[in-house]
Amino acid sequence: MELMKLTALELGEKIKAKEISVREALDAVSAAKEKTDAKVNAYTDFDKELSDKEADRIQKLIDAGDSKSPLAGVPIGIKDNISTKGMLTTCASKILTGYKPAFDATAVSKVRDAGMVVTGKLNMDEFAMGSTSETSVYGPVKNPWDTGKVPGGSSGGAAAAVAACEAVVTLGSDTGGSIRQPASYCGVTGFKPSYGAVSRYGLIAYASSLDQIGPIAKDVRDCAAVMDVISGGDVNDSTSNAAFASGAEGVNENGFLASLNGDVKGLKVGVPAECFGEGVDPKVEESVKGMIKELESAGAVAVPISLDFIRFAVPTYYIIATAEASSNLSRFDGVKYGYRAKEADSIDDLFINSRSEGFGGEVKKRIMLGTFVLSSGYYDAYYNKALKMKQMIMDGFAGAFGNCDVIVCPTAPMTAPKIGESLSDPMKMYLSDIFTVSLNLAGLPGLSVPCGFDAQNMPIGAQIIGPAGGDLKVLNAGHAFQLATDHHKKFPEVG
Repeated sequence: MELMKLTALELGEKIKAKEISVREALDAVSAAKEKTDAKVNAYTDFDKELSDKEADRIQKLIDAGDSKSPLAGVPIGIKDNISTKGMLTTCASKILTGYKPAFDATAVSKVRDAGMVVTGKLNMDEFAMGSTSETSVYGPVKNPWDTGKVPGGSSGGAAAAVAACEAVVTLGSDTGGSIRQPASYCGVTGFKPSYGAVSRYGLIAYASSLDQIGPIAKDVRDCAAVMDVISGGDVNDSTSNAAFASGAEGVNENGFLASLNGDVKGLKVGVPAECFGEGVDPKVEESVKGMIKELESAGAVAVPISLDFIRFAVPTYYIIATAEASSNLSRFDGVKYGYRAKEADSIDDLFINSRSEGFGGEVKKRIMLGTFVLSSGYYDAYYNKALKMKQMIMDGFAGAFGNCDVIVCPTAPMTAPKIGESLSDPMKMYLSDIFTVSLNLAGLPGLSVPCGFDAQNMPIGAQIIGPAGGDLKVLNAGHAFQLATDHHKKFPEVG
């Protein structure tokens, strides 16, 4: 088997058994990137010299028996909005040109402590604002299954790199589906944890109440292994929760990976009528319902449920997300770091010109919308009403989980569109998140797993949703499905 088609855990086993070295694993990633990234455009930065030094350091720890993680020595790519010390972190935006943080995000510190090697940064929609990974200052990411189509967004580079075997495993971020939707479009496995399960310290914020870091990998076991590394509380993030740490009592006493058993006997799988039928591609519906049948064959029980609030999710999400973005992005002013306009006659001109020239069109659109919904006279009509809708969505999910253990629906209503289609029709792009944004509003865990292909051989993803804190339950259901199927073991011929 080719080295880059191994899962992260399989690669870790070979490194532990001294079948390959950490440097050889890193060289394989570098060679794969050199071979295919001109076609995919998944990376924004790849610091081989820095990674080589890290690989040599970790190899010494492994040789001395001082690194116990099953992922020790495994290379990992990081989305470009997650801080990496000494490595470019630009959010794929001109306004952060040349920015190299002086610190690692907590999630990055944890993967380094586990002995993983950070290889490079991954392309994305600018400031994570988009669903196609076309708004990057570095140019659009291409879907490895068809380079004329988008990989989804905003973690498009993170998903495309795994699908194209340019990365073994990656970290992405999810504000409204930005891990799950590109995982679906690219035929890989992506997990958005419960809100608070992973520290957001060092994640450059889009919408603080919605953002969450999570893994994108070849299978559920890899996602679980990464969660064992990155989950848990953090003194630098008051929204993080120590109860989610691997081995925490009442959540996953043995750790996420060790707790996966694929046993779904008696598991009640909610099937929401609102997520099927009109607006959903027939092949997507067929494939997702096929997944539900597989779970039933393994002993799960399908039960009909209603998520009648889901039609309110997209407008609620975009009001809250843009309002928070308006506030969060005010720090990028051309003064402290990043891009600074060359011409300015006053400090106000410096702010205006730097932001006008540094931000792309989609980012400026969302900042303007967020500023509007927070403005005097409109706060109650829009933002305050959206907060009430958010609570209604949370209550709606709580009611649904009174009748089932997990919910299964499509990750996205369609497979990946052609490059340019969504940008020419923004509403179409926003609606592609209809099945994902509600989870961020409610703080729930969600997993996208490959479940089939359409007539054009483009991947289809099914989404498994759990109650808040039900991360292990979601991962185990996905693992059960992958034990019975091989959709996740298929790779594209990048062309």
